[in-house]
Amino acid sequence: QVQLVESGGGFVQAGGSLRLSCAASGLAFNAYNMGWFRQAPGKEREFVAAIRWSGGSTDYADSAKGRFTISRDNAKNTVYLQINSLKPEDTAVYYCAADGSVFLDRRVREYDYWGQGTQVTVSS
Repeated sequence: QVQLVESGGGFVQAGGSLRLSCAASGLAFNAYNMGWFRQAPGKEREFVAAIRWSGGSTDYADSAKGRFTISRDNAKNTVYLQINSLKPEDTAVYYCAADGSVFLDRRVREYDYWGQGTQVTVSS
């Protein structure tokens, strides 16, 4: 049974930082590209960042470039999302997802497995 468990969310003031983690089990983690998505109330789930199975390449949404960093530790079956200079508009539930495709993808429908999400709330 595949499980993706996010952690590290919370309530933070604007300008602060958070490091989200996603621990994976039940799958060959080092064979999957991993992605982070977020969903704000009343909005569709949107792509944030993705990292290739090897960690050798990454992709970021324009809104994430410069403040977000995705990384992974295949020895720990964990993917991370470092978020700096948080803004109120970053408030959302953040999800990690696993994609068995060859190339990095931004499309929600291409991801095979999803976590339950972790809430990030940024106050102004």
